[in-house]
Amino acid sequence: MELRHLRYFLAVAETRNFTQAAVRCYVAQSALSQQIARLEKDVGAALFSRTSRSVRLTAAGELLRPLARRILADVDNAQAALDALAGLRRGRLRLGLVQTMAVPFDMVEVLADYRVRHPGVDLGVSNAPSSEMADAVLAGGLDLAVVGLAGDQVPDGLDHRTLGSGPLVVVVPGEHPLADRDAVGLADLPDSHPLIRFTRGSGLGRQVEAAFARAGVDAGRHFEVGQIRDMIRLAARGVGVTVVPRSAVVGPGSVMGLDTADGLPLGARMLRLTDPEAVHHVCVVFDGTRLAPAAEAFLDVLGLHAGDR
Repeated sequence: MELRHLRYFLAVAETRNFTQAAVRCYVAQSALSQQIARLEKDVGAALFSRTSRSVRLTAAGELLRPLARRILADVDNAQAALDALAGLRRGRLRLGLVQTMAVPFDMVEVLADYRVRHPGVDLGVSNAPSSEMADAVLAGGLDLAVVGLAGDQVPDGLDHRTLGSGPLVVVVPGEHPLADRDAVGLADLPDSHPLIRFTRGSGLGRQVEAAFARAGVDAGRHFEVGQIRDMIRLAARGVGVTVVPRSAVVGPGSVMGLDTADGLPLGARMLRLTDPEAVHHVCVVFDGTRLAPAAEAFLDVLGLHAGDR
């Protein structure tokens, strides 16, 4: 079994298409198919179920996929460790980054500082729901992820460091019947305005669902949006109401870029929630047993900005 065989296997597993996988791997499709067949011979089982219309993983393929990811991640980490002997002049950092930051610092400044300190490290930043990014760290697809999860929501097998937390707030349109209040309970929200909610599987989504459960009410009619900024703008337009971290509206690194909530568009209002447990948590998750030097260096820079000494 060769490492390139595992890379070809994962390319097909992710694209579910031999032609696309061959393009991704910069090889001819015939060559890729031959190497997959050789891998199947080595493992003694078919890895893909092929038809004229689809390519699906077999049970053996499903078993091999997470193992292949870990093997290749370990090889990359070994190379990174060797690079560290040269003073971290090279390396790669695959970072997952949540949209909402309930932290007292700007993550863009963290990334810029890291780049200045380690200019030779290739940095790739991706965004997905928090649970997906945590699973990707566990599987070896990401080195680190800054996620909107509390410590007790982090999957088993991962380490975490809490970076911060902040209150959830409700954003309502200017003409909303509760717009003149400073604080509201979720049970006070009328059914006439649907809830604009964040993507399922996200840390924020879980925290909002927990807040509604504590209030003893159903969230009612709702629709999902994948961008926090769009959620706030839609609420301002009167499409509905939304529950977001206060840090997404105002403060360092906020998606709205506001110093105060008075700058919300169309006279929208940001209302404090009366529920003291309605809090957005942010932490960084990683696998401490297989932390690459580039990832360890990022944790150091993150700690400096977070105030760890």
